Amino acid sequence: MTAYIIKRLFISIPVLFGILLVTFVLARLIPGDPCKAILGEKATVEVCEKFKIRFGLDKPIHTQFMLYSKRVVVGDFGNSIRFSRPVSQILVERFPVTIELALGGLVVAIIVGVFLGIISALKHNTSIDVGTMVLANIGISMPVFWLGLMLAYLFGLLLKDTIFWLPPSGRLTAGLSSIPFFEVWGWEVVKGTTKSKVLEFFANHYIFNAFITGNWEIFKDAIRHMILPVIALSTIPMAIIARITRSSLLEVLGRDYIRTARAKGVKNTNVVTKHALRNAMLPVVTILGLQMGGLLSGAVLTETVFGLAGVGRMLVEAIYARDYPIIQAFTVMVAVAYMLINLIVDISYGFLDPRVRLE
Repeated sequence: MTAYIIKRLFISIPVLFGILLVTFVLARLIPGDPCKAILGEKATVEVCEKFKIRFGLDKPIHTQFMLYSKRVVVGDFGNSIRFSRPVSQILVERFPVTIELALGGLVVAIIVGVFLGIISALKHNTSIDVGTMVLANIGISMPVFWLGLMLAYLFGLLLKDTIFWLPPSGRLTAGLSSIPFFEVWGWEVVKGTTKSKVLEFFANHYIFNAFITGNWEIFKDAIRHMILPVIALSTIPMAIIARITRSSLLEVLGRDYIRTARAKGVKNTNVVTKHALRNAMLPVVTILGLQMGGLLSGAVLTETVFGLAGVGRMLVEAIYARDYPIIQAFTVMVAVAYMLINLIVDISYGFLDPRVRLE
């Protein structure tokens, strides 16, 4: 298994290089001039020339790519054209929001999706089965942005004066602030260093930061603000997981060793949990890797609808502003996350199916 992991990591290197190259080229094929997008249409030719020289946009595209690749290897994504700040610092601030949202959506999708799939398979051809699959089809059909707006309208406006009210936007209630754990614990951290960026990255996960510092007011408030975005984002993968779980479990329940176990008098609960469910999980685990990529991409719309300052929202703003360093860095980071998730999925096969370990 160790050799397999090392091999996969080496294979990932040319894939990342290809993603970096494609993103670099496509970003520059976007119609429009970064100078005009940021400084306005009235910017003179002289001003734009100085602008391009300042950000290295006056050089040939292949030279720009070579210089950028050398910086990326050492973890330097350059400075944002729009904000004149290191892109790495913006990533530290923005990426935790997207991770919280995507992980929350994945957890909800797995728990609810697998549960509905199991119930539907065990109640095959009953009203429960039909009702569950109808809900799954409705879930797949609803666009994230529409569902997000409806949830915000229902729980944020119509139910405003009830106990069911939920915040329709933002990460924390106005007036509350999340103090980083390293400041709470009195750690001495020099700002701008790699160590400080790593610590800030984890501290910007508000739910995690509040949990380890015992700040339960921030913890509960951060979770309440994440409920609606997570529900909106998890609906489509939840429906897909439910359908895959149902079909996979139905196939396994029809196999000979299941009938043998039942003929021996094994309880139906043990048949399902110990014999059928584990073998039925392989297709489900496979689809989880693909759905995580969908959650990361779906975060673009979800963050925009609910006013969350994450990677997705920043990426949209960067595309409008032709902020090439942010577009490239955020795309590469999402690609790295997607590849790591798929690696974890492949490794999990060995725990679910012993035959994979033998191979």
